[in-house]
Amino acid sequence: MKQTIDPGFKKKTINLVDNIVYSNQQDLDGNPIELKMSIMLQNGNSEMRLAAGEDDPKEDHSPKPALVWIPGGGWRGTDKNLMLGEMSEFARAGYVVASIYYRSSGEGHFPAQIIDVKTAIRFLRAHAEQYEIDPERIGVFGRSAGGHLAVWAALNLDDHDTDEWMGYSSHVQACCNMFGPTDVTALMLNEQAKLSDPKFRWHKLEETHGGALVGGDPETLVERSAGANPLNYIHSGICPIQILHGDNDPLVPIELSSDHLYEKLVEAGLESQTEYYIVKHAGHGTREFFQDSVKDLMIGFFDRYLK
Repeated sequence: MKQTIDPGFKKKTINLVDNIVYSNQQDLDGNPIELKMSIMLQNGNSEMRLAAGEDDPKEDHSPKPALVWIPGGGWRGTDKNLMLGEMSEFARAGYVVASIYYRSSGEGHFPAQIIDVKTAIRFLRAHAEQYEIDPERIGVFGRSAGGHLAVWAALNLDDHDTDEWMGYSSHVQACCNMFGPTDVTALMLNEQAKLSDPKFRWHKLEETHGGALVGGDPETLVERSAGANPLNYIHSGICPIQILHGDNDPLVPIELSSDHLYEKLVEAGLESQTEYYIVKHAGHGTREFFQDSVKDLMIGFFDRYLK
């Protein structure tokens, strides 16, 4: 069979640039760590450029809004590319998507993680032209522990900044928190009450995800968890937030996390810039969150504030 087809050129090419070093840090033992990100974007036909020395003339290289994807994993470290396949719709919608690795709780105690997130945001602004980013339009989104850190970034506080990429802002313009353990203290108290149960996952508070994140003296973990709890820092300068949480989450109960976050935002007079979606039947990061209808909600939210 021989046939001529005319597919048109509406759909744009997505490229992935991997293992970009955005920060140099140290772990708890003083060993050097290179923190890396991956960037996915529509920036022309990369293989055509290599093979033919020219780009597809139909591609648009104008600056685009960017989204920083913050993975979860209980703050214990997750491959930055583990969920990257689920991010392609955001790149297809015209966003530059940067997925980052940040220091795990075994490599650094809080605030190391938010320091890394904010460094990544400054890196993107410092390299905005290279990656076709509009530095005035950057959002964050993350799942589980990444949702907690996304809310921290959304606070837009002028702290936890380092000298790396100094002179560039780490403020963001929109945030999506997917089932993040935002009320670290409430969750820690809930886990503390279960430690005597032989069937419970942990038997010491310092073994829990929150305990490992905060680190230090086990006797003062609950007290010091306040410093890792973004709910204690809600203020009028926080950017618009979308919250997604399942009503059947066994790991991060909705009533101990996202309900508290939403209540704090409403108390601060920020209900008009807050969207809270309770996902029916969904557990902790179950497939309900990655259905097209939910991604459309997320993209629509970012479009409203970043486009």
